[in-house]
Amino acid sequence: MAGAGSDFYTRHWRLLVALAWVLTSAVLVYHRWGAVSWFALGDTDDNMRIMQVRALLAGQDWYDMRQYRLDPPGGANIHWSRIVDLPLAGMMLLLRPIFGGPLAEKIAVTIAPLLPMVIAMGAVAVTSRRLLSPKAWVLGVVFLLCAHSARGMWAPLRIDHHGWQLAMLALAVAALADQRKARGGVTLGLSTAVSLSIGLEMLVFLALAGAALALMWVYDEKQGRRLASYGASLAGGCALGYLLFTSYDNRLPVCDALSPVWLSAMAAAGAVAVLLAFLPLSSQLARLAAAAGLGALIIGGFALAWPHCLGRLEGVSPELQDLWLENVREARPIYTHNLRTIVAVISLPIAGLIGYGAMLWRLRRRGADLIPWSALATIALAAAAMLLWQSRAGAPAQLLAVPGAAALGWLLMRWMLGLRLMPLRVLGVVGTFVLVSGLAAQNLVQLVPEKQPKRIQRVNRANGTCPTLAALKPVAQQPKGYVLTFLDLNPRLIAVTHHHGVAGPYHRNQAAIIELMKTWRGSAENARRTIARRGIDYVLICPSLSESTIYSAEAPNGFYAQLAKGEVPAWLDPIALPADSPYKMWRVRR
Repeated sequence: MAGAGSDFYTRHWRLLVALAWVLTSAVLVYHRWGAVSWFALGDTDDNMRIMQVRALLAGQDWYDMRQYRLDPPGGANIHWSRIVDLPLAGMMLLLRPIFGGPLAEKIAVTIAPLLPMVIAMGAVAVTSRRLLSPKAWVLGVVFLLCAHSARGMWAPLRIDHHGWQLAMLALAVAALADQRKARGGVTLGLSTAVSLSIGLEMLVFLALAGAALALMWVYDEKQGRRLASYGASLAGGCALGYLLFTSYDNRLPVCDALSPVWLSAMAAAGAVAVLLAFLPLSSQLARLAAAAGLGALIIGGFALAWPHCLGRLEGVSPELQDLWLENVREARPIYTHNLRTIVAVISLPIAGLIGYGAMLWRLRRRGADLIPWSALATIALAAAAMLLWQSRAGAPAQLLAVPGAAALGWLLMRWMLGLRLMPLRVLGVVGTFVLVSGLAAQNLVQLVPEKQPKRIQRVNRANGTCPTLAALKPVAQQPKGYVLTFLDLNPRLIAVTHHHGVAGPYHRNQAAIIELMKTWRGSAENARRTIARRGIDYVLICPSLSESTIYSAEAPNGFYAQLAKGEVPAWLDPIALPADSPYKMWRVRR
């Protein structure tokens, strides 16, 4: 019976992964049901995504990604592509005639984020089977679901593009572990192309994957088929992605999207990969020299052709960096966060790196088996290191750590299962799981007292209350107008009311963001000039919202601080809101 069960477990792993996805999806929907009911899109990008989809369905040009409800009349320049809009728009079109618009949207924003999760789960299962054992797929899937930051990107309402990029990164990892050379190369090339067509957030990791594949060829010339298929699919996939999804604004030589800048770079990289694969080079040294020389040629050509893209891809000015980006929480290093956040983010990557180290040591004399582990370990180490720069690298760092964590769990569990006493075997397996998954560390840190000052409690309360439908309903009931409010509140404002806003947290709109930052920090007279120039109708604040604390701290006598203290200029007339409203709102007197 045990043998039959094990055989079923191994042979029908695809079905079991699908069932795991269904069960996980059900649990996530259950936990998020209240938020779904209230259409509580919590992130600025989620609110902006639904606005982009609505605009598309309302007839906005496929290649026009501008958001005209922000910074009118020209609109806000959004650097995204339509790829992630497709499942949302498709479901909304299909469901509207049956359920009506609002319910169709709720269903779409619930289901759409779950779709890339099944891709990632399948890819992780495949990777674990290829590198460890046909039975090890469950460890990869379980540890992926324990990846706090990554799992959050696939939760209902999380309709931003990061979930799809993580799924493509998982496919890239599986490609590096693929024994079938041509299939592995095509998988890596196409997953890279799709990810870059969505956005450039995973560029560093995908570039390292491509470099690892080239080094595979350097070590073994029989990897030429893998390298050639990768190069052709990368160049062709990026060209197709550019033709189908690149917006009008992204056709300029911009650095933060699949523009002519990165299309030319990927086309050159793909061509070089194909060329290398067909060069008759018999020695490893010759192949290494050819790869290094042509790689340096690509880098040099990129630097000469696109020197403006050699720095930060966002290309923000020092003024915008100082006024805005320095205060963005996810753009800060992981060590600047509280202890619970640090542990939740880094526990799995640490376990993964230990697992990679163990496998590299075990396979140190088996070159062919060592290569994929070396490639994945290098990329995972790079992702973990990036946490010291920006905590937003947490999700890819956790995903890339999963194969290493699965290896560590597999090695430890095999040893535990060899123990003679049943209680020790059971306790050992359970203990291995809670240690490697990070659950032990995350639960232990909860025991550390963490007192929140009343100021932080007020901020958390405002952050939870201000974006809600109930709080914004009285605002929505005012006649349609142009509203001056906080940068991070604008996407939510336009998503659930009929009003327009000045700017959202999207770096290409530097002039509007800087103007908004200076308006809240500057004098009332400066604010009046901005309001008159833009034709703004309303001023709206939510005291104690996270963003507002920056204005209070940096400009205690600025326009926001004055309003929060009740020092309202005569050219603003108060609007009566419910007594329990977290907002204060004024109409501009003409």
